[in-house]
Amino acid sequence: MIDLEQVRKVALLARLELTPEEEQQFTTQLSSILEYVEQLSELDTEAVEPTTRALEINNVTRQDVAESFPAREQMLDSAPEREEDYFKVPKILDEG
Repeated sequence: MIDLEQVRKVALLARLELTPEEEQQFTTQLSSILEYVEQLSELDTEAVEPTTRALEINNVTRQDVAESFPAREQMLDSAPEREEDYFKVPKILDEG
């Protein structure tokens, strides 16, 4: 269902270096996955109501309340760099 060249192309796009053994392993595994998905697509789901998850999720939010941390100064003092009451970390995003 998926061949070695397709696995190599996906690995290249994902910037993965695969050994020949890994390429073969992924070819086999991905083929199995695609065969399973193909089996699922053959199922009659006409009477099944669409959903986004198998189980309903309740109470996933909580109040966002600031709490004091007892060892705050000790924690800030252990940081490699600090600026007043904040950790100072290297910049990773551009301004633009």
